[in-house]
Amino acid sequence: MFGVDEPAHERLTLTDVLHALSDPTRLAVVAQLERVGEMSCGCLEVTVAKSTLSQHLRVLREAGVTHTRPDGNQRWLSVRRDALDSQFPNLLDAVLAAHARAAAFVS
Repeated sequence: MFGVDEPAHERLTLTDVLHALSDPTRLAVVAQLERVGEMSCGCLEVTVAKSTLSQHLRVLREAGVTHTRPDGNQRWLSVRRDALDSQFPNLLDAVLAAHARAAAFVS
């Protein structure tokens, strides 16, 4: 598929997934994608430069947290919820709930 590095769900590792989710920008991206379902890279609400965002998206994709669907010159992102839940039940729910609590505390 277009050369996108995305591991098969059985090859996801806990350390890679936790590393990908450990960065506040990456966690915010995953939270946005969870709310929306699928989103174009250009529509993500982040406060980092495009080049930095590209690096963050690469880490998420290579860890198996997100799926990238090319469509012409756009890239559409979504969370690989089924793969993550299959390998690590309830992990994403727990991380996103903690993120939401932290965001509410800051607001």
